[in-house]
Amino acid sequence: MENGAVYGPTTEEDPRPVRGARSGFAAYFSLRRLPSRRLALKVLQLLLSLLAFICEEVVSQCTLCGGLYFFEFVSCSAFLLSLLILVVYCTPVYDHVDTTKVKQSDFYITLGTGGVFLLASIIFVSTHDRTKAEIAATVFGFLASIMFLSDAVFKFLERQQEPQMRKPEATRRAGALTEPLNA
Repeated sequence: MENGAVYGPTTEEDPRPVRGARSGFAAYFSLRRLPSRRLALKVLQLLLSLLAFICEEVVSQCTLCGGLYFFEFVSCSAFLLSLLILVVYCTPVYDHVDTTKVKQSDFYITLGTGGVFLLASIIFVSTHDRTKAEIAATVFGFLASIMFLSDAVFKFLERQQEPQMRKPEATRRAGALTEPLNA
């Protein structure tokens, strides 16, 4: 028996559609879900919070370490939360969750992170030893908190400009509320 006769009828073509120019890992990312201004703010939040965290990690000694530790926690958390939000917007995860909940979560996370980051930067600037790394960390911290808060303000203004979409109430007969359900 020849190999062609045995394997010929069972061989099928790959039924998956051709992905086009983008394939593999790059096919899962889309930067089109965010307007360019908000995408730039999200990327700046990510980079500035990372830079603040890196500069803070370079600090080798401190006199009053409470502000440093709080700033460390907040800058790392801000970096991870901004990365999470950016991943949700740029991957197919966005298609599998309720978009209104994603946008609402984005607003509250961004607002809360910006407020806490600003507070951590103020505390750190009042307790640091004025080394170059600490000054750089506080500058990046203030810039990151401004980016977070401005993104929250833009999101709030965007939400205010959207037309108020109310669900129409179901028209009911006058006695519909008093009638039994099985009638």
